[in-house]
Amino acid sequence: MWCGRDYIIAAVGDQPDAQAAAARLMKNQDDIGQAVALVYGAAAGQQMTSLLKDHITIAVELINAAKAGDKAAQQQADGKWHQNATQIADFLSKANPNWPRATLVEMMNKHLSTTTDEVVARLTKNWDADVRAFDAVYDHILMMADALSEASSSSFRKNSAERPGRPASADATSRQTGPRSGLPEAAISLA
Repeated sequence: MWCGRDYIIAAVGDQPDAQAAAARLMKNQDDIGQAVALVYGAAAGQQMTSLLKDHITIAVELINAAKAGDKAAQQQADGKWHQNATQIADFLSKANPNWPRATLVEMMNKHLSTTTDEVVARLTKNWDADVRAFDAVYDHILMMADALSEASSSSFRKNSAERPGRPASADATSRQTGPRSGLPEAAISLA
């Protein structure tokens, strides 16, 4: 999330650190994919990384189009971005039945909306709106992280209880994901 904020500030402001911020943002997508691979396997991790790198690449296209005032390119990038968000939701809902597709699509679209508000506020130099928009991005991504972590935990508790030879009272928290789970922070952040 902070990597996204750093990139938006650098890119919109034509700062010399924009490339470094972009590289770190892309590295974050690798980190998320690696965390997914720990739970769902290497192929799933690679697919998640690919979808998320597309997500970031499209966001960069959208920012560049908005900076150039090219409404047609901006609309085209926004359409691609929403399509990619749906692909991410599809992937996640297939990976874990506790992540309902409709809920994930809604969360992803809200993520795009709050991020777009942040970019627009920064582009228009409306600093108060920029701060409010980032607060909305931050609050929403934490809500997404909590929802994804809770659904993952539910799945692991169910799977652990059903495993032969494992007592139903076994400590399911050993498989939890989230901020206190031991998985990388990137595992719970899509941006």
